Amino acid sequence: MQRRARTYVTGVALVVMLSGGLTACTDSSDGNGEDTKAGDPTASASSAPPGKYRTLPEPCGAVDVAMLKDLLPGAEPPQDGENGSGSAGKSTQGDEETSPYEGEPIATYDTDRRAGCRWKSANSLATRHLSVDFERVVSYDPAVSDDEQAQLLWDERAGQAEIPTESDAPAEENGDKSGEEAEGGDDKTADESQSDATAGGDGEAGDGKGGDSSPGSEKSDSPSPGADEPEADSSPPADEDLSPRMLGEIGDSAYIDDQLDTGDSGVHRDITLVFRSANVIATVKYDQWLTDKRHTPDSAELQKKARSVAEKLAAEFDDN
Repeated sequence: MQRRARTYVTGVALVVMLSGGLTACTDSSDGNGEDTKAGDPTASASSAPPGKYRTLPEPCGAVDVAMLKDLLPGAEPPQDGENGSGSAGKSTQGDEETSPYEGEPIATYDTDRRAGCRWKSANSLATRHLSVDFERVVSYDPAVSDDEQAQLLWDERAGQAEIPTESDAPAEENGDKSGEEAEGGDDKTADESQSDATAGGDGEAGDGKGGDSSPGSEKSDSPSPGADEPEADSSPPADEDLSPRMLGEIGDSAYIDDQLDTGDSGVHRDITLVFRSANVIATVKYDQWLTDKRHTPDSAELQKKARSVAEKLAAEFDDN
């Protein structure tokens, strides 16, 4: 009886020793020499939150007809009997005629991730194009949220467009100094001009400034204004900035780019406005082509209309 009791105690001790050894191996490391004990904060990293938007709006319905009529003058087809046929400006699919304001969807591989639409108006004097593009950004890095990934992509595109940032602020200070120097130079010029006036008599009648020709001498050859007909270039207000720049109050971040091209095919100005709303990047492109190279598209007008589209789209994103 005494020998049988010793054997039972020895077996129990062996089981306890083996279970303790296994527990020690489990808690010591994760196989790579790193601690992964229960309760360790590094054991399970929390993923970044998903983006606000899971779907995209239907792009061809994103801009209403009233706004398209303002953006695309001349797109409306003339009535029967006007200009001979009344079919200009209409697109046809078989025997059916569609309105130019319906737009043409831009082909994409995944409309849940990217979608766009384009519109066009054209006549013998000018052509205008409008397009909107929506891109829903998804981050595949658990440490980076969809919104953060969208901001990184927006920053990259702003950099490629060479949009000035807040870091360029010192340039304004230099501009103020140059302005003061210019004022000093004006004083000298005024003194010199006063001495010239007392000595030269009638010499100031032909002071060499442009635009002193007889009124209407150049405008008489220009045709009367019509639908989307180029008008004489008008200078924007002195305090209006039309250069490529960052914009506020449109989405979470926005910039506008303005490029003028005077190639052989004609003169055209291209406006690109890109804004981010949460994890969606929206791009509005608006341009005008003129066949008459004596005129250039009005930058202020085109920028204003492109902004009106972007503001409307951004407001709709905010409401959803």
